[in-house]
Amino acid sequence: MVSVWRATAEIPSYAALSADEEADVVVIGGGWIGLTTALLLAQDGADVVLLEGGRLGSRTSGNTTGKVTSQHGAIYADLIERHGEDKARLYAEANQAAVDRVAELADSLEIDCELTRTPAFVYTTDSAEKLKRESDAATSLGLPAHLTDGREVGVPASAAVRFDDQVQLHPVKYLGGLAAALTRLGGRIYEQTRVVDLDDSVVAGTESGPQVRARHAVVATLLPFGLTGGYFARTRPQESHGIAVRLPTEAPTGMAISIDSPVRSTRPWPGGGPNGLIVVGGGHETGTVEDTEAIYQGLADWVSSTWDHAIQAEHRWSAHDYSTPDLVPYVGKSPGHSSILIATGMHKWGLSNGMVAAGILSDLIADRPNRWHSLYDARRIGDAHAVAKLLKDNLKVGKDFATGHLSRALHTDKPVCTHAGCALTWNNADTTWDCSCHGSRFAADGAVLDGPATKPLDLS
Repeated sequence: MVSVWRATAEIPSYAALSADEEADVVVIGGGWIGLTTALLLAQDGADVVLLEGGRLGSRTSGNTTGKVTSQHGAIYADLIERHGEDKARLYAEANQAAVDRVAELADSLEIDCELTRTPAFVYTTDSAEKLKRESDAATSLGLPAHLTDGREVGVPASAAVRFDDQVQLHPVKYLGGLAAALTRLGGRIYEQTRVVDLDDSVVAGTESGPQVRARHAVVATLLPFGLTGGYFARTRPQESHGIAVRLPTEAPTGMAISIDSPVRSTRPWPGGGPNGLIVVGGGHETGTVEDTEAIYQGLADWVSSTWDHAIQAEHRWSAHDYSTPDLVPYVGKSPGHSSILIATGMHKWGLSNGMVAAGILSDLIADRPNRWHSLYDARRIGDAHAVAKLLKDNLKVGKDFATGHLSRALHTDKPVCTHAGCALTWNNADTTWDCSCHGSRFAADGAVLDGPATKPLDLS
């Protein structure tokens, strides 16, 4: 399956790495965070090599909703409760600043990526009480938010919190613009170059053999591959599904997401004309659902019911991301490594949080202060609640791990993940093998699509 964004934009292709290289920084991963970080470093004057295992923007970054917003569902009241008002304000400021910085980059680099300013709503069809709490929290943190009665949302809603002056764009066109700007500054991009090893001396070893030696490495691969930092045990993989449709009437002009279950996230689809709409939902932990075909049908059925008109999806796709136990991404130096930096756990808000991450990473490498680094620090342990959640999550992983080894012992037809040996689940609509332990995904032929796995499946 190909997302609506990847189906309607082309990023120039780049050759694979064919010989050893040296650089100031090697950036591993050619998605939103990797390309943005590489560009910011190149603007600082650093010599940058970027390595991408497949094609630029071919995985999660090319499968997002294209929302760049500080509105992250009903998160701010929970952040204040978990972290206190000062840290919650840092998160709010960081993400609102990221919205503006993305718009500024697109403008300064003259990237034609369908960028528009529009409101973002979080809404409910039920009681407004939780949203009143969220509105009060967001407003107290200085965000451009206020409570409305829901009629502005464009879908059935009894109440909503509106965030003004947010951004929506075509993410693949934006990534293509970043890549072009990076190469103009002398950055070198290599595609089809999967990194399988990264040692303490900052030598990135690739599947095909050539290496890149650098002073710093940035691992921007959704989840750090292999065992780097142990982040596979500190996050949980989440998958969502999306469709692009044409409505019988004009589509709502703003972005929206529900707090009700099942969650529905919508935004306009400019390529579909004034009636074009993108709908995302059906979220679940990666590798826990086999019949994903039913999820796509559920999204189409919701559109058909909401607009009282039979709807067929013109594009459909999935993406996955990772969540942290304390609601804040991990960004910065990996534990035990002064020269290896990571970014992971974006909680499905990777365009704004990813911009924040790129700023933190580039500032750390340039030895500049960053006001948001302490909140996002990749080496933090977290509070008692976070530790308890990690223990609970890893008990579940242990059960899946045991199931995988039992499958091997019984010689079943079900393959096991090459990362930690957990049993894989066949995803029938996306036609992928998915791991519920740590979120690795493999193509039908066994090729690695997403880590932390680095080795393909042996399906012989």
